[in-house]
Amino acid sequence: MENNGKEIIKTLINDSIEAKKKMLEDTQIDYIYKVVNKIIEAYKNNKKTIICGNGGSASDALHFSAEMVVRFEKNRAALASITLNENVSSLTAIGNDFGYDYSFSRQLEAFAQEGDIFIAISTSGNSKNVINALEFAKKLGVFTIGMTNSDGGKMKNMCDLCYCAPSKVTARTQECHILLIHIIAKLVEEKVFN
Repeated sequence: MENNGKEIIKTLINDSIEAKKKMLEDTQIDYIYKVVNKIIEAYKNNKKTIICGNGGSASDALHFSAEMVVRFEKNRAALASITLNENVSSLTAIGNDFGYDYSFSRQLEAFAQEGDIFIAISTSGNSKNVINALEFAKKLGVFTIGMTNSDGGKMKNMCDLCYCAPSKVTARTQECHILLIHIIAKLVEEKVFN
């Protein structure tokens, strides 16, 4: 049993490494570069990022926002970033009064302005509340960036840019997303505060 557990650990680590190695492909790097540059452009124009996700992707959204507001590696000025899944009172009120499918779009109505970046994270690419928020962001003239799996789901064709992590496995997809978040944070600090 002990050896079996160790083999499972090795397999999971190797699977994660393989997914990240795929991120090194030129098409992946080029796409990541486009995503990063769009976020940098927004921050240079004094705009903000607005992020959302469900479950593990909600935690990734919170992580992204913290890297922007607080710091990544440099002490620097705070950058405006809002996570739509952080306010339990708003989420539960919207869920109760309008339905959970509108938990993010209702908040976008309150916070989003033209020129902002809306980052939607969904490992399936099909979360109804995320899809509704993307549709609403388009009406507001907000630039949309998706983060999803290799299939992309419905989000793939809805976003202005949709980063499809090179895996269909939820855990590997999320591991690629967190690396992408760290890449964005690093380059934002380098380019916005050079």
